[in-house]
Amino acid sequence: MNVLAFFAVGLVVHVVFFASIFDIYFTSPLVHGMTPHTAPLPPPAKRLVLLVADGLRADAFYRPEAHGTSRAPFLRGIIEGKGSWGVSHTRVPTESRPGHVALIAGFYEDVSAVAKGWKENPVEFDSVFNESRTTWSWGSPDILPMFAKGATGDHVHTFTYPAEKEDFAAKDASKLDTWVFDEVKAFFESAKENKTLLSRLREDKIVFFLHLLGLDTNGHAHRPMSRDYQENIRVVDAGIAELVSWFEEFYENDGKTSFVFTSDHGMTDWGSHGAGHPSETLTPLLAWGAGIKSAQRVAEQHFEDNFLQEWKLEGVRRLDVNQADIAPLMSSLIGVPMPLNSVGTLPLEYLNNGDHFRAECLYANALQILEQFKVKMAQKKEMTLSFFFTPFHSLRESEQEVFTRNVTSLIQQQRYDEAISLCHALIRLALEGLAYYHTYDRLFLGSSVVLGFVGWTSYVVLVVLKTHTSLRKPPAGREEISSSSLGKAFVGIALLITVFLLIQASPWTYYAYSLLPVPVWYAVCKEYRTFTSLLGSVSDYPLKQCAGFVLVAVLGVELLVMTFFYRAVLTVGLVALAGWPVMSTLCRRAKAESARWILGCVFLATFPLMPVVGREPSTSLVICAAALTLVISALFLWKSRSAAPQHWKDSSLYVLQMFHVVLCAGVLNSTHSSLHQKQGLPVFNQLVSWATLASSFIVPLMSSTRLFQRLLSLFLSLESTYLLLSTGYEALFPLVLSWLMFVWINIEQETIKIQGPSSKLKLSGIDFSENIDISKIRQLRLDDIRRSYFFVFFIITAFFGTGNIASINSFDPASVYCFLTVFNPFVMGALMMWKILIPFVIVMCAFETIQVSTQLSSKSLFLIVLVISDIMALHFFFLVKDYGSWLDIGTSISHYVIVMSMTIFLLVLSVLAQVLTSKRIYLDRRMKLHFT
Repeated sequence: MNVLAFFAVGLVVHVVFFASIFDIYFTSPLVHGMTPHTAPLPPPAKRLVLLVADGLRADAFYRPEAHGTSRAPFLRGIIEGKGSWGVSHTRVPTESRPGHVALIAGFYEDVSAVAKGWKENPVEFDSVFNESRTTWSWGSPDILPMFAKGATGDHVHTFTYPAEKEDFAAKDASKLDTWVFDEVKAFFESAKENKTLLSRLREDKIVFFLHLLGLDTNGHAHRPMSRDYQENIRVVDAGIAELVSWFEEFYENDGKTSFVFTSDHGMTDWGSHGAGHPSETLTPLLAWGAGIKSAQRVAEQHFEDNFLQEWKLEGVRRLDVNQADIAPLMSSLIGVPMPLNSVGTLPLEYLNNGDHFRAECLYANALQILEQFKVKMAQKKEMTLSFFFTPFHSLRESEQEVFTRNVTSLIQQQRYDEAISLCHALIRLALEGLAYYHTYDRLFLGSSVVLGFVGWTSYVVLVVLKTHTSLRKPPAGREEISSSSLGKAFVGIALLITVFLLIQASPWTYYAYSLLPVPVWYAVCKEYRTFTSLLGSVSDYPLKQCAGFVLVAVLGVELLVMTFFYRAVLTVGLVALAGWPVMSTLCRRAKAESARWILGCVFLATFPLMPVVGREPSTSLVICAAALTLVISALFLWKSRSAAPQHWKDSSLYVLQMFHVVLCAGVLNSTHSSLHQKQGLPVFNQLVSWATLASSFIVPLMSSTRLFQRLLSLFLSLESTYLLLSTGYEALFPLVLSWLMFVWINIEQETIKIQGPSSKLKLSGIDFSENIDISKIRQLRLDDIRRSYFFVFFIITAFFGTGNIASINSFDPASVYCFLTVFNPFVMGALMMWKILIPFVIVMCAFETIQVSTQLSSKSLFLIVLVISDIMALHFFFLVKDYGSWLDIGTSISHYVIVMSMTIFLLVLSVLAQVLTSKRIYLDRRMKLHFT
């Protein structure tokens, strides 16, 4: 297999491995074909008003101010008087889309759907809005349309403001909320003159949804502890107080309106959300009006947290719920069928109706969840061979009939408490059964992926040993496995798997995961002679030496894995790397380079110890980084000029790039100053920022092709962009990292010098425009494993040095304010991702330079990197369990995704490099033929 084909196959294999984690753990929980269920008794309310304060934290809402008064006096009065309150516990990811889906549809959406957009539905789902007779909604264009699109018919009406209003630089983001209240007021005023609308407003089973985005916008822009955020709570409270009076006046105090006030997610102290911090997962829930219990006085109540004392609400009963429980509550209040895919359990403590109504509603809730269980079981049974099918033993068909028959009998006998208890047991078992069938194929799929992973890694190791080392050949005359016999055996295995999947009507992705190990292990088995050669070579080394090498390799990989969970491990690793010259002979032979290496590692080791989040922006540190960049660049240019004269065009380009660094630092300072004064994002600053980003991909290509000159130009371009995306100390990170990479390039030359002067290239003489002399490419040595390990370690350091990309809330949205302030999740996400990748690119360039300067094939070094990253990915795959919190499962999966993304990115670069190299060699040959 040639190099291009090998990397192309590797890319396909890793894409399959990458996709597998989503099929195994992130599949949609939705099923269709259920019968809707509702309580047979008349509901307490004719209409429901749902108010969602986007991004409102529970503590920010409930905690009184320093002098004891509430910043939400109207809603505080509801809590202490005629309403019920508690905490709604959200689930990771704490983002707007999944939060609203849980609230209104009652289920926790497939996590991967967060990346598929806010404005359209990856899958259609039922909701309280869809089951209502009519729903009117006001608010953000990012949230409202997805519930209108998911509804049948045209009975869900949306009124949204322009997307441009969602501006983090706005003088007063609470105007987003006042717009909603004003529009609702105008809507009711217009209804008085519109008889058709008036008659529809008098009907039952109607819903009013008010999405209030101001708090989320102010929280991102100014932090939840800011005056803007606190004042926005007052604006919301005043708006709700006025809204309630409109409803009472319009409906003539008929007592048939239920109000529910809550939030989709909270927000961290540093103004972000997405992960599982309590400030993100704890949101307020307050309900009052028709069918809702009034405040209940209690002598004492116990919760794991100490919020009751802090909130001064010890004497008022607190009723906590899961976020998905709110959907069945709203359905019961207005008497509509519960959303078909809801997994929420009706919180009976909120209902003020009699025991009969409560029992009937909970029974409808149990039947609705049981319907999903039946459909899920039928689907899985239909897709599985009868002798392979293992049913959920705790809820067989006979038990289902017993449950429903007993509940019906108990309700008829007016033994409501027993009926409620039995309904809770049925709901618990049905939810367990849903989870059982939802994860039914995980063992099979996981085993297939692991088998393929181990086979691929084994094959790569064998390829490295066969093509890039000098293994001792096995003795002649040894019997070989017949290639045709081996091929027939594996073809037979592939056919058996295909038939098995066809009979079970499995999805096409199952074929990829199950069949991939077959050709991979066929390739491994064909290389059995290489394996026997390896065993023969290993036998020549002492057992202690082999065991020591294995131990070092295992500890090295475990160190890399631990860095994903504890950033401080990076500091330990960098301190250990600092001792490398001391443990070798480098410290004696290259004292200056060794000293620079030790200092670089120590300086870089400080970054993982610094706080990722919770820090205030500091433009002074960014300006300091720009100044240091200028000083170091000027010194480097002066030193290189004295060593070898430069063309004036190259010198002019470097001076312009250095001036550009100064300009970017000034733009950042100006932008943050303007936003602090609430004057918006200056147009000039925005133009400079986008122009800098675009030019960073082009300007380095115009620089000299000499090694260090090209690297300097690349660094200056990337640093300019990074400055614009920085808010504090992280602006110094690429500067320190680049310095260490330059030292690494030089110190690796000293390791080559130790092996013999003839093997060393002069770094200043390397030109990227020249063809590499293939005759000088050498075989792998033990030192090359160390180089590859260093590369992987530095790549991880580049990822986690100033943040944790496994957690959405580790990055400050203020990082992108030089480019845009109007909410655009995909553009903002892309900019933050490029900020993460800039240090990655710096390490990549340094590693490529080391590969060239040490006269080693890029394929051989990359294969070692591939083995290391695949072992790490396999490690994370085993860490993912079917149990534990969603945060724990999501964290392990995100680590797997990070490693696989890194590997795929490297493979894509390798394929492109091979294509470009092949094209260049082809053109060179054509030119030679032409001149001949």
